[in-house]
Amino acid sequence: MPFEDAIRALNNGIILEIEVTPGSKRILVPAGYNEWRKRIEVKLTKNAQKGKANEELIANLAKLFRKSSSEIKITSGATSSKKSVFIKGISLKEAILVLEPRLKKDM
Repeated sequence: MPFEDAIRALNNGIILEIEVTPGSKRILVPAGYNEWRKRIEVKLTKNAQKGKANEELIANLAKLFRKSSSEIKITSGATSSKKSVFIKGISLKEAILVLEPRLKKDM
């Protein structure tokens, strides 16, 4: 699956490469996969002001992966639409199992 290119395994979790579209009508986490940028697409309803979109992203990733918000951190791109997000305590295999059914419809 090409979306796996957007996930990197670390010793204590994973890094997800994400592209965020803030100010959308609906929240879609994930919304699809951009094969050119090798990023999982996410749509958020909050605008990118005062960290509101980042908060919404973290809350929705926490719900998706059944983690607490404190286990998720934006490691790069906090002020960009292209972000790297660390999720603690999840394996590459677990991440793929969570994302695959949600992204499969786009393939």
